[in-house]
Amino acid sequence: MIVIKDKEYGGERPLYKLHDARLERVTIHLGESSIKESGNIEAYDCTFQGKYVFWECRNFLVHNCHFETSARSSLWYSRNGKLVHCLVDAPKMFRRMQGIDLRDCRFTDAQETLWDCDQVRIRNCEILNADYLGMHTDNIRIDRLHLDGNYAFQYSKNVEITNSLLNSKDALWDCENVTITDCEINGEYLGWYSRGLTLIRCHITGEQPLCYCENLVLEDCTFGADANLMLEYSTVRASIKGDVHSIKNPTSGRIGVAGHIGELIIDENQKAPADCTINEIHAE
Repeated sequence: MIVIKDKEYGGERPLYKLHDARLERVTIHLGESSIKESGNIEAYDCTFQGKYVFWECRNFLVHNCHFETSARSSLWYSRNGKLVHCLVDAPKMFRRMQGIDLRDCRFTDAQETLWDCDQVRIRNCEILNADYLGMHTDNIRIDRLHLDGNYAFQYSKNVEITNSLLNSKDALWDCENVTITDCEINGEYLGWYSRGLTLIRCHITGEQPLCYCENLVLEDCTFGADANLMLEYSTVRASIKGDVHSIKNPTSGRIGVAGHIGELIIDENQKAPADCTINEIHAE
């Protein structure tokens, strides 16, 4: 393996088609496509300032590195990339990639990140300013994520999220086969038009959550006082702990609330088969 230490590069493609190399304390200055079409790369304690760093790369590890604000769009069209203990200040990372592993990383401006990707693992990460995170991205496994950013994981499939805090308006729209366990989810209009969304022991806040859902499952979830007009036109199987503000026109299924329902709205706009059973369950 080639070892490159304490070097600085800039301009166009300075390390183009580099293979089987270890970079230590290397700085990539402004420019484009510095390590494009490379493979079997390890980068430790490096700084990236230029754009399009890891494009069309295969098998790379980036450890304790810094992607500065100017390094936008640095990871696209690549396979099998792992980032550990990295600080990422640049937006639009990860497009059309397969095999992404993020561990102990912090993203400060993650707008339009993780689009059209497949096979993603995220552990113990903070991802901030992350509007449209994970759009059209499939096969995601997440544990201990702190997310701040709206419209997360829209149109995504096969997602598992555990032990996380998700602050995201319009999250999980039109998603499919998603399971979220032991999480707090804050934001309006959660999960609209989803199919096969399962929430287990989650706390949910925000207006009008979980409407227009197919095969929605809630197990021992709680809702904030602002979670009103929930479950409209959804097919649902739910066990809810505590009080709920209001439920409106669920389509079918069964709902058990171990608390009080502030308002139950069943009106002429309910859709067929209109056979959802709803019960308050109180301990004697």
